[in-house]
Amino acid sequence: MNELIELQNGSDIRGIAIETAEYSANLTPAAMKKIASGLIHWLKKQESGKSNQRLKVGVGRDSRLSGETLKEALVTSLIEQGVDVVDFGLATTPAMFMSTQFPEFTCDAGVMLTASHLPYYFNGVKIFSPTGGAEYEDIVAITTNIEPIVGVEQGQMTHADLITPYAADLVHKIRQGIKGQPEKPLSGLKIIVDAGNGAGGFFAKKVLEPLGADITGSQFLEPDGSFPNHIPNPDNKEAMASIQQAVLSEGADLGVIFDTDVDRSAVVTKSGEVLNRNNLIAVLSRIVLAEHPGTSIVTNSPTTDHLKVFIEALGGKQVRYISGYRNVINKSIELNKAGIDSQLAIETSGHAAFKENYFLDDGAYVIAKILMLLPQLQAKGETLEEMIAELKQPAETQEVRFKLEAKDYRPLGEQVIADLSTIQVPGWTIDLENEEGIRFKLDKDYGSGWFLLRMSLHEPLLVLQVENDQVGMVVPVLQKIQQFLTDYPAVNQESLLALLK
Repeated sequence: MNELIELQNGSDIRGIAIETAEYSANLTPAAMKKIASGLIHWLKKQESGKSNQRLKVGVGRDSRLSGETLKEALVTSLIEQGVDVVDFGLATTPAMFMSTQFPEFTCDAGVMLTASHLPYYFNGVKIFSPTGGAEYEDIVAITTNIEPIVGVEQGQMTHADLITPYAADLVHKIRQGIKGQPEKPLSGLKIIVDAGNGAGGFFAKKVLEPLGADITGSQFLEPDGSFPNHIPNPDNKEAMASIQQAVLSEGADLGVIFDTDVDRSAVVTKSGEVLNRNNLIAVLSRIVLAEHPGTSIVTNSPTTDHLKVFIEALGGKQVRYISGYRNVINKSIELNKAGIDSQLAIETSGHAAFKENYFLDDGAYVIAKILMLLPQLQAKGETLEEMIAELKQPAETQEVRFKLEAKDYRPLGEQVIADLSTIQVPGWTIDLENEEGIRFKLDKDYGSGWFLLRMSLHEPLLVLQVENDQVGMVVPVLQKIQQFLTDYPAVNQESLLALLK
């Protein structure tokens, strides 16, 4: 039996790399050697692969404790199978894609060892070719075609610094984006970086300081895979509270926080307001619509109805699509191929990809786009908050996750969603502008808002998201959902019942 197949996590590979009392390790050095074989077979079938020449693969890792051991196994196996390897050491996910683009490297693939924001005992593999990130079907091929390649000349190993040229490229782009400004356009601005002990600490010294910013008060910049301070995750309340406190106590003009591998980010304004989820989408939408009037912005499904109103008022269009960063990116690419301009694909989780930046979900580039605005806003005496003042904020929001306690859980979840779509409740109207799960608009006795019930992408869960503009109206919706779910004993309602106590 091929154990690698169970490690597939959508468009990447993810598993337990450090054994715990609860979990056995399944992403092991032995597994990494098989992944190396699968990667080579996959690359040789790509247009970028070199059938008669030696392949060159760049390998990087985040700060996870298991990263070095897994990297050594992967690199050793690649070299034994005739591949030249560039070991970039500590890197970021977007930088690993750029290793296929920068002329000094021109790697045939960039491989990043990361499990994003997950606990320390996880790790994973993200793979890029020069045309972009691996898709679901690519990971299937990599985890199934794992016969080792024998009888070839051993590859060569080199070491290189990828973060420095990647950071220099960001600095160059920011300077270009702030037209008419000196070499240090961020002089006079105090900007705090919170890397959460992940791989994003470079941004303070290698990007902000060369641009003139004061980075005093930046925190958790040193890589530490035990993540001793907080989970490096812009979607985590404790992490955001930490950067908020740092901004306010230091009197900073801006706070920047990254996830572990820097493909996601969020910001905190001078007043301590968090710009993530819908607010971050609104800021970036305003930026791209100023540059590309009328463009379509692709988001995942659980965005507020108010975001649609905000984007349309700016002359743009929101396309709500299926959750998953590869899904929203691919939808945006699809729209462009169909002749519909789409400059931005973004999830509420913070994954954001710009057409102008290879449709790469790059948290550092998101911050770069915001930094390009700061001197202009400062000169006008305006704030980031004022950019999205027209975005109405809901009075209440609630998310509930229901564990599906069935071995074959997906049919159960799909049945629940299908049955809910037939429910007749005065004040509940199905929202037809939805492509994931079932979404209802709420009015009458249920206030003014919406709710969405959808399947989790990779876990045996149903996810319910409720939003309302009237205080006290979320609970009646939850009560009605609870009544509906009593007919499905395999749907665990413990989390919902705890809320309703």
